[in-house]
Amino acid sequence: MLIALLADIHANRQAFTACLDDAKARGAERHVLLGDFVGYGADPVWCVDKAMELVAGGAFAVMGNHDAAVNDPTIRMNEEAQAAIDWTRGKLGQVERRWLAELPMEQSDEGRLYVHADASQPAKWIYVLTVEEAARSLRSTQAPMTFCGHTHKPAIFSTTPAAKMTAFSPVTEVAVPLHGLRRWLAVLGSVGQPRDGNPRACYGLFDTEKKEIIYVRVPYDIESAAATIRAARLPDFFAERLFIGR
Repeated sequence: MLIALLADIHANRQAFTACLDDAKARGAERHVLLGDFVGYGADPVWCVDKAMELVAGGAFAVMGNHDAAVNDPTIRMNEEAQAAIDWTRGKLGQVERRWLAELPMEQSDEGRLYVHADASQPAKWIYVLTVEEAARSLRSTQAPMTFCGHTHKPAIFSTTPAAKMTAFSPVTEVAVPLHGLRRWLAVLGSVGQPRDGNPRACYGLFDTEKKEIIYVRVPYDIESAAATIRAARLPDFFAERLFIGR
């Protein structure tokens, strides 16, 4: 089975659509949605509704910190991100807000763990950026493979039975085998707001038979996505950063 792994959509309808279309063209049979459906972008209703549709059809989905913030006012972010969450609350209906509130923090399937951030304390929304942070996440689970998002930067970590860690940045369209005696943590890039210097939307494809992951970059209509942000009078920074992937 070919699984499409999508993280950090952030209400970017154009990027989400482009990734789903690309995954379909490549033969993806299932979707895993790794959280942060809302925040930053200007199409939260469409993106949540599309995610709900995918889950109804068999997809897995987990909660991200921006999703949690919609229903939990005690979760505070920086001024600009908070402005987007406040705006998002006024746009989502009760059905969408309830769906976000009821998302699980993690899901497991055939030895694969899906979570938005660090698996050791999912509700603390810790970024997995370093070998030390990856090691902590891997120590918290016996799953052979963990998939997460949150950082908006693609990365792959692994650990041997002797707890020796490795880390590297995956190359676009180059398959990485996730098998052998190692355990793996694959950090997906962001669909809706990449931050690795590449403005193209990012998602992953995992082949359950070959146990390989491929990171895919997809061009999309950034001009349109930015225009919707500006039309909504959200912070202009959210529109500008789409063009540079930062």
